[in-house]
Amino acid sequence: MNHVWNLLQEQWRNIHLIWKLSLYNIKSEYSNHYLGVFWNILQPFMQAAIYYMIFGLGLRGATAPDAEIPFIIYLISGLFPWLFISQAINVGSNAIHAQLGLVTKMRFPSSILLSISYMNSLINLGFMTLIIAAVSLINQYTNPVYFLGLIYFLIASFSLIFAITLVMSTLIILVRDFRNILQNLIRMGFFLTPIFWQAGERGGFLQLISDLNPFAYLVQTYRNALIYGDGFFYGDDVDHLYFWMVTLFLMMVGSYLHMKFRYKLIDYL
Repeated sequence: MNHVWNLLQEQWRNIHLIWKLSLYNIKSEYSNHYLGVFWNILQPFMQAAIYYMIFGLGLRGATAPDAEIPFIIYLISGLFPWLFISQAINVGSNAIHAQLGLVTKMRFPSSILLSISYMNSLINLGFMTLIIAAVSLINQYTNPVYFLGLIYFLIASFSLIFAITLVMSTLIILVRDFRNILQNLIRMGFFLTPIFWQAGERGGFLQLISDLNPFAYLVQTYRNALIYGDGFFYGDDVDHLYFWMVTLFLMMVGSYLHMKFRYKLIDYL
């Protein structure tokens, strides 16, 4: 548990560095593009349009799980947080490997690379969230006071994503196969998370798997804050307890692995 606390303190001590490097990464990524940071909005909407044509106009016939919410709104309120989660995990898990030269040549706090990747993805999600919030306000889908639930979403998503990337960023360097495993788990997670289908509409073993999916908890928390407003928190006490137990377990495992190998990773290349 001491490793967990030390790493969280490390993030707090370097929060200004994390923010500055995140902004620098965003600017440099699109520095040679005519549309610049507008791609942060355009790319997710292009993906949403594709999924809408397939699952909305195609498979579902443009019907939403909730009759009061248009399917396109239901879709993007689940798709955008999922893109944020999957991007943060994928980039964060490879962040230390990508900057291993920097980490090994100087006493650079390698764990903040994971927070930087999270912050980059969060900035992209921020643009999308403003658009969904505006649509929600115009159509009065929910009371704006429930937007405060996004604060809990930020805390919960950072905790889970940071824990996962702590585990995977070390394992990917130790065993290369984990990179391919991660990619396939992310693809699988897309279909096991209620993005274009509604939680509870599936049954049997598949429903059990989706209930055990902590990403579903995050997506539903985000969706609840912006378009449903069924209280400040999604789910019941069992949902909260399960999510935080999984997160704490991954955080402890990831912290142990990170602290054990953080100065030895170059030996495994």
